[in-house]
Amino acid sequence: MEIISNLYSATGLSYIVPFLFVLTIVVFFHELGHFYAARRCGVRVEVFSVGFGRAITSWYDKHGTQWKIGWLPLGGYVKFFGDENEASASNPEAMQQLDEAARADTLFYKPLWQRAIVVAAGPIANFILAIVIFASLYSFLGQRVTDPMVGVVVEESAAERGGLKVGDLIKAIDGSAVTNFSEVRRVVTVNANVLLEFEVDRGGETILLNIAPERVLETDRFGNEYNLGRLGIAVNATEANVRHVRYNPFTAVRMGVEESYFIVEQTFVVLGRIIMGRESAESLGGPIRIAQLSGQTATLGLVALINLTAVLSVSIGLINLFPIPMLDGGHLVFYAYEAVFGKPMSAKAQDVGMRIGLSMVLMLFVFVTWNDLSRLNVFERITGLFG
Repeated sequence: MEIISNLYSATGLSYIVPFLFVLTIVVFFHELGHFYAARRCGVRVEVFSVGFGRAITSWYDKHGTQWKIGWLPLGGYVKFFGDENEASASNPEAMQQLDEAARADTLFYKPLWQRAIVVAAGPIANFILAIVIFASLYSFLGQRVTDPMVGVVVEESAAERGGLKVGDLIKAIDGSAVTNFSEVRRVVTVNANVLLEFEVDRGGETILLNIAPERVLETDRFGNEYNLGRLGIAVNATEANVRHVRYNPFTAVRMGVEESYFIVEQTFVVLGRIIMGRESAESLGGPIRIAQLSGQTATLGLVALINLTAVLSVSIGLINLFPIPMLDGGHLVFYAYEAVFGKPMSAKAQDVGMRIGLSMVLMLFVFVTWNDLSRLNVFERITGLFG
């Protein structure tokens, strides 16, 4: 009972509601991307579902599409006419039994470029959603901007060893311009033990310094532990170098694109470090971790939760583009094969690919769930009961 109680406290109602809020928005827009592209390409959409299983409620639109909300709100799908299942798998033999008029309504018989657009539209919708959210936050709420001028250098820190001094104005890191201290912090935290080149303005003179941020273990207000990079500097937050800025829509959209790109870039950086053994795979999280973060973020306010929605939307869009059968990226790989060789991959090969892809997705799900449960110390508690 203690284990159940602890699990409930970690992923209870206060976490589940924000988690479902975030997940529903991200999934809805992903499937809306597929839906919109399919409609534009003349594909008949039979079902648009948010959630799985028996429908809590459903209705039909004027095109005959059933819109429904499933009782298990952990995903969603769009089912096209001619699909065998919710994974958009088609049966070529069954397709051949259709007449010409019916074939025109299926995705299976659409030109290759249209099929690719329909498949890619889901992840693209996730990226667009994230950009719109980021841009809206930058435009309507604005941003607290602090000039990246060094106000404090901690003794024996990476900054001191690297030569940074009080009064230095950081202009660029590894060739990328920085305009505020938040940008410096963002780059530093994800580059622990990585040598970075800092371009510094010191009394009007440009100086280049090579500094590797130290890897430190930090604990946030919720008790979550993270390995982050740290320079060992702080800013002098005076009225002269701190201001609140709200950006015009065009600048805000550009910043939204840059923020989304940064998330994608850092995802590949972290995955590369994990593959090369420079980062622990224990940092990967799954549904329980997302639920936990959603609940914790919700305590910081609606704006923080909306910002998390944008981050997860980018992540979901990117993951779905991975070249794994069962995911959108896997379908695009099949279409790439068809474009190169002039004919579709054999049904048997696609079936094998789907089985392999399903196995990979399930193994990843088990692995990240194991990580999530380990973070909650579930296994230690179980061992303690029988030790």
